[in-house]
Amino acid sequence: MLVQMELSRILIRELNDFQVIELREVREDGDKAEGEPRSFPIVIGLPEAQAIERRLKGITIKRPQTHDLLANVIESLGARLESISITELSEHTYFATLDMRTAGGELLHLDSRPSDAIALGIAQGVTIYVDDGVIAAAQEPG
Repeated sequence: MLVQMELSRILIRELNDFQVIELREVREDGDKAEGEPRSFPIVIGLPEAQAIERRLKGITIKRPQTHDLLANVIESLGARLESISITELSEHTYFATLDMRTAGGELLHLDSRPSDAIALGIAQGVTIYVDDGVIAAAQEPG
């Protein structure tokens, strides 16, 4: 089952080789699930973290970066990014898909790193989904 999540925070420390984003479960009003919403961190690279932060803040730059280029290509082809799905966790690596609707109405699931998917989708406000099994595995002691 896919669970709706949101980007709850981003930690950027430019002196580190890795950065961290945290996803948190979105609960509907009246959701009676016990305890706090589930959350988990994903370690990402500095360029992806900076791209996410820039897009969150709505900062534009003179020339398109890789994520901007991909967004432009998708739009130029008449397609639309509908959601991001984090579908698997294997050997400490997360796997995701860009869930896109083509101009002809076909739904495509394109393999992506979660950090790239989030950097692409965050500016468009697309929904982030995570497989319930991935959330459970991410919360297991390591």
